[in-house]
Amino acid sequence: MSSSHALKMRLAPWALLLVSASWGLAFVVMKDAIERQSVNSFLFTRFLVAVIAMFLLKPTVIQSINREVLRKGFIAGLFLAAGYILQTLGLALTGAAVTGFITGLYVVATPVIAALVLRVRITAFTWGCVLLATVGLALLSLKGWNLGYGEFLVFLCAIAFAAHIIALSKWSNGLDVYAMTIVQLTTCALATGVISLIQGYEAPPDRNGWYVVLFTAIICTAVAFVVQTWSQAHMSATKVAVILTMEVVFAALFAVVFGGESLSLRTLFGGVLVFAAMFMIVLKEA
Repeated sequence: MSSSHALKMRLAPWALLLVSASWGLAFVVMKDAIERQSVNSFLFTRFLVAVIAMFLLKPTVIQSINREVLRKGFIAGLFLAAGYILQTLGLALTGAAVTGFITGLYVVATPVIAALVLRVRITAFTWGCVLLATVGLALLSLKGWNLGYGEFLVFLCAIAFAAHIIALSKWSNGLDVYAMTIVQLTTCALATGVISLIQGYEAPPDRNGWYVVLFTAIICTAVAFVVQTWSQAHMSATKVAVILTMEVVFAALFAVVFGGESLSLRTLFGGVLVFAAMFMIVLKEA
């Protein structure tokens, strides 16, 4: 292993942790925006702005979008778009806390899919970290629930996000990261755009709404998915899934710091368990 590759393997988990932090912060800053604009319209605007910004920053990227990048980026983008759309549909039928927990079950779905489809051997230690993260997610999110159609849709969303993680882990290495990210986000923009246009597109209502769109589009989408696509070329899908569960922890933390919400002992303990799982798998999982 070259020293350059070894350095990338050490940096990738911490880069991915920053992605989790940006997504956790997005929950707080998006709260008001999506109350005043339909979710699919918001997602379409967010993905479209991200794609436009990436093209403006590097217009020559079009030369790197070959047939392989287009095919693999499109498939990965379909998984990502399906995750967001199914999550939105499920959220309309069930509670936010339950939606957050079931979405986080991609931490379980990822190693299962990796084992069944890719024949990846998952160690007992890794399964232990997955279980620890799942328990932590439950403590963070669940306050009683009933199984129904909404929960089923969100479960499909978790599978879609797991499939996206698996796809990036298998395909990111050797392909142009920037080009792959643009193809994925363009696919998401097209999918959410069709739905929002059918429902009746709503533009951000005011300047603050556009500020939220710009922040989530540039930082939480363009930059975040470039980092995720790059990181997944240097680490296993299961490790990625466990690290990304920190999004829920950061969301709770930022809700307390910036949103004025209270932090219960149960929530704190759940966050500690997710953090412990993330920390152990970053240090130990091969």
